[in-house]
Amino acid sequence: MINALAYSAGYTGNSGFYGMGGGMLYTLLDPTYILVIIGLVITLIASANVNSTFKKYDRVSSRRGITAADAARRILDANGLYNIRIERVAGNLTDHFSPKEGVIRLSDSTFHSTSIAALGVAAHECGHAVQHQVGYVPIKLRNGIVPFVNICSYASVPIIIIGIILGATNLAYLGVALFCVVLAFQIITLPTETNASSRALATLGSMSLLDEDELQGAKRVLRAAAMTYFASVASTALQIFRLLLIVNNSRRRDR
Repeated sequence: MINALAYSAGYTGNSGFYGMGGGMLYTLLDPTYILVIIGLVITLIASANVNSTFKKYDRVSSRRGITAADAARRILDANGLYNIRIERVAGNLTDHFSPKEGVIRLSDSTFHSTSIAALGVAAHECGHAVQHQVGYVPIKLRNGIVPFVNICSYASVPIIIIGIILGATNLAYLGVALFCVVLAFQIITLPTETNASSRALATLGSMSLLDEDELQGAKRVLRAAAMTYFASVASTALQIFRLLLIVNNSRRRDR
């Protein structure tokens, strides 16, 4: 499962260090930093929720006793994706699908587990593989803009800082606009994740890998995971609002 919180955590670090204007240095204690704190609280709550929900249903074994790796193999084969490999990867909830390598990697907490939670996560990653197979537009768009998003994310804050130092408001606003690309990327990610979860639940039911009551548990796990993506969007939106406040305050001081 892709870590939705990685973006908000990384960008909090970048935007939280400095904001300079009119020869003044804004430390982490400037009033606008409360927006970053709010975003951090939102992401921490979402992270705690997904971890606690996963742990709850990771203690509930599926009645059929199928491991997550076996379930993933069955789902892939049923969709004609015989070429997609399944590998084990270290970590907890580090599950992900790599389209370039043609592999689904299931974490230590998932691979050999027969729990409802593990099967839900494995089926979710298979959902991403199926999205690629059928040419699901949002995931193609998301993967296509990754290089551009990376450039924007690294360049945005330095451009904002340089613009404020030089009193070049338009340059600073350009930096904010580049940061908005990160938010757009996260918004595009939302339908890819919710769709993969919908595919996962439908497949687990249609292939009788989980019973109806077990599907409810898997649904709660995937819903909690989805909330981390919404939390990431909210956190990034708050950071953009903060950057706009910093640039606007700098422009007023420079007048």
